[in-house]
Amino acid sequence: MKKLLTIVFLPFFVLCFCQKVELKAVKDSSQIFKGEVAGMHVTLQLYFAGIADCSLYQYFVEGWYSYDKYQKKIPLVGIYDYGKLYLYHFGNKQKKNTELLKEQITSPQRVEKTAEIAQALFPKESIVFDQDHPKENTISGNFYLDKKVQPAALFTGNNMIYRLNNYLILPNNKKINTFDFINKHGGNRLISYVSGENGNRILLYFEHSSNFNACGRCGASEGEKGYRVLYFTKDWNYKNYEEFLTESCLENIYDTTEAKSQDRKILKYKIKKSSSTAAYGLTVDVKSASVIRSK
Repeated sequence: MKKLLTIVFLPFFVLCFCQKVELKAVKDSSQIFKGEVAGMHVTLQLYFAGIADCSLYQYFVEGWYSYDKYQKKIPLVGIYDYGKLYLYHFGNKQKKNTELLKEQITSPQRVEKTAEIAQALFPKESIVFDQDHPKENTISGNFYLDKKVQPAALFTGNNMIYRLNNYLILPNNKKINTFDFINKHGGNRLISYVSGENGNRILLYFEHSSNFNACGRCGASEGEKGYRVLYFTKDWNYKNYEEFLTESCLENIYDTTEAKSQDRKILKYKIKKSSSTAAYGLTVDVKSASVIRSK
């Protein structure tokens, strides 16, 4: 596979028209959640504690929860599994059983048996959020104590602990996170932006993994590469974005070549025919923060 060397050597031109745009990459490995357990307000802080096998959608978490009324931290250990959370408190055996739990969960098949494995270690308390269709900004679950079941909830629409955030800092004191509206992979770089009466545009280059699951399709690939153009109103309200691939394992796009251009702010790519797309060309105009696709 040929490498796209242009990005390595091309200076990134950021055009400023009296308004500044920045991109900040922030990797989160812990999150604080607000919620309820048995009708009482609680706070949870959970930490990413290592991948169970080979997927960044399945990983161990550790941390604590406390009832806001009492402020006493109760330790937790568990699994994040594609949006489902299994959390356990083992009392005075917390440290020992944390290690035992991790030793027994070593594959996706074992992750599916998290509840069964944990119950064999006799947890004092369990908090499980395993609803397939969470309500907007609320994830429902159950709290288990002394064979009693009580409702539990997290006041969020996203309970991922490990997050690859790309924050775009915009004029007018606005900030958006590509994690929320593009994808969870991050990997964006700010190339340029333009402002005008009819609206604003931001040009991003991106490189990121094809699949968070290293054992799945394209999990070991060099990743997805290309450009994104984000469109905003003249007041910097986000509208939509377009994506243009120059390389992709998922779409079988390889061996992209770059055509020579006298203008260093104009990049031209030739993308060969793949099993999913016809051959096409891309013209990336750094100065105008635009990308044109042609046959």
